[in-house]
Amino acid sequence: MQDVHVLVHPNTGHPFDSPVRPGSGWPGDRATPETPVAADAAAVAELAAHVESIGELDALSSVCRACPRLVTWREDVARVKRRSFADQPYWGRPVPGWGSERPRLLIVGLAPAANGANRTGRMFTGDRSGDQLYAALHRAGLVNQPTSVDAADGLRANQIRIVAPVRCAPPANAPTPAERDTCWPWLEAEWRLVRDHVRVVVALGGFAWQVALRLPGVSGARKPKFGHGVVAELAPGIRLLGCYHPSQQNMFTGRLNPTMLDDIFTDARKQAGIR
Repeated sequence: MQDVHVLVHPNTGHPFDSPVRPGSGWPGDRATPETPVAADAAAVAELAAHVESIGELDALSSVCRACPRLVTWREDVARVKRRSFADQPYWGRPVPGWGSERPRLLIVGLAPAANGANRTGRMFTGDRSGDQLYAALHRAGLVNQPTSVDAADGLRANQIRIVAPVRCAPPANAPTPAERDTCWPWLEAEWRLVRDHVRVVVALGGFAWQVALRLPGVSGARKPKFGHGVVAELAPGIRLLGCYHPSQQNMFTGRLNPTMLDDIFTDARKQAGIR
């Protein structure tokens, strides 16, 4: 009898466990069964401190099990599934950053959505927020297509990278302070690896704005409060742009609209010098 948790990927047609086992062939998975697994905050800090490449970071962070509440939640969602995705395998693991390994533009979010990136294994992929974000990035010439539905759909980045300070889907979209602190070394390592290339950081929401201001090497000058379209100098040669999060609620209420997103990303592309 087939395991009820083994399902066929909607794009590739290959079967996968749900959650996905490292090294089983999921599109974009850089981990293997031998990738070291961080079991607590101290292990996260130790592994992150010695990361030497984006590929290594993606692998290590994607198998992290340091936060028991988040591990339980992301894997429970991957097994129970939303009814509309009941026939699909779920990634069900931490979601690494996505995009260029030498980005001129870095986009910072918050955490994966339970039935979005936690299902597809790629940042902002498979949910309404991602629909709005990638459509805007395409209009700005920062990705090659306007849709992002799964990790094998052919999406490519134009000198951008999307990261999240919390890499597991949290219950109620609300990680605890301890969970945010435990995950922080992964983002520190990512910033260390890309900061020499980055010219612009776009913060999606107030939490992402505060996260950006904590990044290592950020100048100590007083920074303005978060707001849509607010600009700050993050470090010499690096600008920080505030953008309302492209959540379904923000788009539905009109707090954010496609024109506002276009203004942010057109400006970000220009300031980053992306052609």
